[in-house]
Amino acid sequence: MSATATFDLDTTFADYQRELTGYCYRMLGANSEAEDAVQETMVRAWRSAGAFEGRSSVRTWLYRIATNVCIDMHRSPQRRAMPMALSEAKPAPGRTPGQHHGEGTFVHAVPDERVIDTGGDPATVAVARDSIRLAFVAALQHLPPRQRASLLLCDVLHLSAAEVAEALDTSVASVNSALQRARATMTTARVAQLDPVADPQHAALVERYVDAFQRYDVPALVAMMRDDVVLTMPPFDTWLQGPENLAHWYLNQGIGCEGSRLLPIALNGSDGFASYKPTRPGLWEPFALQVVEFAGGRLVSHHNFLFPDWFTKFGLPARIQE
Repeated sequence: MSATATFDLDTTFADYQRELTGYCYRMLGANSEAEDAVQETMVRAWRSAGAFEGRSSVRTWLYRIATNVCIDMHRSPQRRAMPMALSEAKPAPGRTPGQHHGEGTFVHAVPDERVIDTGGDPATVAVARDSIRLAFVAALQHLPPRQRASLLLCDVLHLSAAEVAEALDTSVASVNSALQRARATMTTARVAQLDPVADPQHAALVERYVDAFQRYDVPALVAMMRDDVVLTMPPFDTWLQGPENLAHWYLNQGIGCEGSRLLPIALNGSDGFASYKPTRPGLWEPFALQVVEFAGGRLVSHHNFLFPDWFTKFGLPARIQE
């Protein structure tokens, strides 16, 4: 390759890195795997750059490589999921919140800024946020990889059917068929419509949530909940449903969260918070990344990812001290 071509590949890859990371995250359901997939895509792009003849756009070429990488990484029959897909809702559990699973079991949370352009046109950003909602990403995992790729490339990234056929090394007819089946499956998944996070009234609601949680005012939290509200705690498989069960958890097994501090971090197109638990006077340490979802002005989901090591990976403080 010429020096000019080398520079162009570097620049092009940098331009598409976040977009590719978002694609791989939706394909694989985990931020860490998505980053690995993008790195492997870069390696394969360098190796095959000399054979690139320009018959398709560079973007389509990169997505072809990224799709093959994701399919290669997705040989395991296990699908990442949310706890709701693994067991029935239970009353507030005993001393431990259910069975502990490995990180490979669950769909992971991801910071918005790593997978979508949050500084674009507000309408475009709103659509992008919907495409990284936890429920949407979990529903995607039920699609065969090529159906998943067809849906994402066409409906989320807006490639033409011809471009997707090029990326998947197949025919336009095959793409359209896969797309039709994928859309039908996603329709049956019934992914709920959540409140837009950019709405000013929504911002006031979130302020109420933060105030109530940091004061650990459980009646105030319950007053914000919809009747079918859910609480999850990956890597544990138990999940709770209904304000009464959530209140019981907060006041019993979850009482260690009293006095916590919340730092905002946009996660999965939703309101997210890094929750730091008090460990001694003046010191709070990482506990959970919360994805808090509202619909119709009510709290409908309170997902808690109990992976403290994610905090520094996401650029969050290792502790809070006063």
